[in-house]
Amino acid sequence: MHATLPLLRQYGFPALRRKPLETLQVNLGYRCNQSCVHCHVNAGPTRTEMMTPEVIEDVVRFLPRVHTLDITGGAPELHPQFRSLVMRARRFGKHVIDRCNLTILQEPGEEDLGAFLAGERVEIIASLPCYTLELVDRQRGSGVYERSMAALRELNRLGYGTELVLNLVYNPQGATLPPGQETLEADYKRELSERHGVVFNRLYTLANMPIQRFGSTLISKGQFASYMELLRGSHRDENLEAVMCRSLVSVDWEGYVYDCDFNQMLGVPLGGRRRRLSEVTGELAGAAIAVRDHCYGCTAGQGSSCGGALNA
Repeated sequence: MHATLPLLRQYGFPALRRKPLETLQVNLGYRCNQSCVHCHVNAGPTRTEMMTPEVIEDVVRFLPRVHTLDITGGAPELHPQFRSLVMRARRFGKHVIDRCNLTILQEPGEEDLGAFLAGERVEIIASLPCYTLELVDRQRGSGVYERSMAALRELNRLGYGTELVLNLVYNPQGATLPPGQETLEADYKRELSERHGVVFNRLYTLANMPIQRFGSTLISKGQFASYMELLRGSHRDENLEAVMCRSLVSVDWEGYVYDCDFNQMLGVPLGGRRRRLSEVTGELAGAAIAVRDHCYGCTAGQGSSCGGALNA
């Protein structure tokens, strides 16, 4: 969504510097079995970008420097080396997160995916933009809600939501900020339990980022400028302390590094200098973070990060 770039430098987001590195977030590619309206990656079934085996090796060599491997996409499970990467990371003793769209567990050939993730004790963070059929299918496609519920029941059967960590992700339907995370989490837990017998650990509320597919939608509706004003006007300085970019490095499918997944989608490199993961040496703590105005999406209101609200 590079057409928005000129509009993403007019407000002057506060300068940030890095803390010690904790998480390596890896985007294995943009292929996905869904095409969601709010997707900041513009992923879908026709995308062909996939991380090469050589870059996978760079990722594995980098793992000793971090505590957590956070795997995303697209649908990262569609990458042919997804499972081997998970297993290798777990052998290193790393905490592994799979950012899962749930319906991937219903795809042909993935019938044992849930059992694999459970066996490796992988934390699942699963997108579920609402607890009602109408709103989920409107945002993610017809039939997605029922397939998601079937996947959640299967994950519960495998111990997710009790012995194993299963967190859900909420995104607003449009150009608004998420509601309070704790209140919405209680609603999700009540509704999913009563309607489907489904349990989970936490709900993460994430603001929609004005980039890629969602950015294009805002522009087409004439809402881009007003949404940016909403984000900037809702900024809270106290959220700056906990934004994810301070302790995370994001890697794209080609092996280039960024301060976060959103910067990756805009082509804004780590610290403002384009380089590969294999070139990242030395201590990153104290280094400047490349910021743009979309960063207000992480500091608006209760805040938003890969781990949900910053001030829930």
